[in-house]
Amino acid sequence: MPAAHATAQVAIVGGGPAGLMAAERLSGQGIAVDLYDSKASVGRKFLLAGKGGLNLTHSEARVAFVGRYRERSTEISRWLDEFDATALRNWCEGLGVATFVGSSGRVFPTDMKAAPLLRAWLTRLRAAGVRFHMRHRWTGWDEAGRLCFDTPEGPDTVAATATLLALGGASWPQLGSDGRWVDTLAARGVTPAPLRATNCGFDLAWSPHFSERHAGQPLKNVRIAFTGIDGTRIERSGECLVSAHGLEGSLIYALSAGLRECIERDGRVKIDIDLLPALDAQKVLDEVSRPRGARSLSSHLNSRLGVSGVRIGLLHEVLDRAAMNDMKQLARTLKALPLTLLRTRPVEEAISTAGGVRLEDLDAGLMLKALPGVFCAGEMLDWEAPTGGYLLTATMASGRVAADGIAAWLAGHGG
Repeated sequence: MPAAHATAQVAIVGGGPAGLMAAERLSGQGIAVDLYDSKASVGRKFLLAGKGGLNLTHSEARVAFVGRYRERSTEISRWLDEFDATALRNWCEGLGVATFVGSSGRVFPTDMKAAPLLRAWLTRLRAAGVRFHMRHRWTGWDEAGRLCFDTPEGPDTVAATATLLALGGASWPQLGSDGRWVDTLAARGVTPAPLRATNCGFDLAWSPHFSERHAGQPLKNVRIAFTGIDGTRIERSGECLVSAHGLEGSLIYALSAGLRECIERDGRVKIDIDLLPALDAQKVLDEVSRPRGARSLSSHLNSRLGVSGVRIGLLHEVLDRAAMNDMKQLARTLKALPLTLLRTRPVEEAISTAGGVRLEDLDAGLMLKALPGVFCAGEMLDWEAPTGGYLLTATMASGRVAADGIAAWLAGHGG
């Protein structure tokens, strides 16, 4: 047996932002915390998310911010009452990490890096007495209710007074959040909502010619529109990327929840891409209808409208030769190019996941109603949000709420 703690006042399983925030909150109240993670170090997804610049939160007004959580906005608003975007920025400042608001309203550390913030955070946690146990993969409970772990030295068990599960969803499984906990909880009478990809790419049936020629090319300054499952027309502008399989990138990620819902209901979803959102339909028609003389149609479109490369490729994907030479149809297609999305990319490729432990199965302190003394937090809960700092803010807020729930539970049970 490894030399690990056989008992723990509070065992936190999962060393992502939710687990670390709960550990900070609890240790700050003098509560002993042992944190277990399956990897050799904590915060791996946090570090990867920060490789291109760590987006901590967003500066938009509270009502709009809360609305990003869609059908879970009421519940998550309560979490944000305890720890919102302003509190997150103040928390960073307390760790010696200054932040700034970018042109998009997103909030970043001034050095754009995740590693210095994580190092300062871990230094604070260790100073507060949090004990870290790495390479401990949680496998469930034994018959006595003890937590079971697989470790490099063999199986281990821990008797915890209270437990927080902060195990993530199923995206980026190589970093530790592989969704294995779903079956473990189901065996204990807690049936999570299925884990599905969100903030993800989508598959399309590109022709081999188009895929080979244009995969990897960006579509900048476009607008995508589609009809949601409630009949509402949804539109958003931005940038996406043509992949070998379909479409991905920030604009697609921002629309992914609604697109996924349509596919779940109908098996596919039709989108329209406005390739020239800065121009109205009449202006586009006027420009494509101008005489082009000896110039090719591609040269004409590039000269009059700046349409070239992947945009020309998309036109050829959806229009035959006759339609390409019908100026009215060509102009309509430039303003609303129809594509059909067939499925999400695999959940392992997604930035985050929807589904997980249903909030209805938890009390206000995020304790499982079916398993007294067992709490859950973070991405393993059934909520979703777009990228832009909303994911991290709510994840950390849930860790704080769960920690307060644990402290209250311990106080009421002699812990």
